[in-house]
Amino acid sequence: MFTGIIETLGTIQEIKKENSNVHITMNSSITGELQIDQSVAHNGICLTVVAINDTFYTVTAIDETIKKTNLTDWKVGDSVNLERAMKLGDRLDGHIVQGHVDQTGTCITAEQTDGSWFYTFEYDEKLNNLTIEKGSITVNGVSLTVVNSKKNEFSVAIIPYTHEHTNFKTIEVGTKINLEFDVIGKYVSRLYANK
Repeated sequence: MFTGIIETLGTIQEIKKENSNVHITMNSSITGELQIDQSVAHNGICLTVVAINDTFYTVTAIDETIKKTNLTDWKVGDSVNLERAMKLGDRLDGHIVQGHVDQTGTCITAEQTDGSWFYTFEYDEKLNNLTIEKGSITVNGVSLTVVNSKKNEFSVAIIPYTHEHTNFKTIEVGTKINLEFDVIGKYVSRLYANK
């Protein structure tokens, strides 16, 4: 379980394919605090640490994860948003995030607006996910508030701190991002879908 509050950025050092799996080696300031078998959210994808070596650690993604996320777009040198799993009793500063990406989306507008940034993303509505105005959404692991909720798109406003301390600064029109829809919103939408 995560909160969507990004701790730090990591840099991809190596991507190695093995059968249908992909092993990703990261360099990060939190590596020294990690242990093998721990869960870490990478751009919102919950992945298990399988190896640690100095300031580097490795996680493995299986085919199911690769198909539902933007992992195929990752390259050596890319910055990745990182968050360790929350501890029981921690403050929930963002919202309840499972680290299970529902689908990808694509940035259709990215604009600076007098000190902040405004992004609009579209997604495939056929997967029956939805956003709720002023509800929560996780974009690349970042907990955000939805504005301009529509059937297959939504927008978010990004404060300067979030823009600087996450990989939002690399998102531009056409960038594919990971989306995890609010677990409460998912429950409500499925409730109404079954009526």
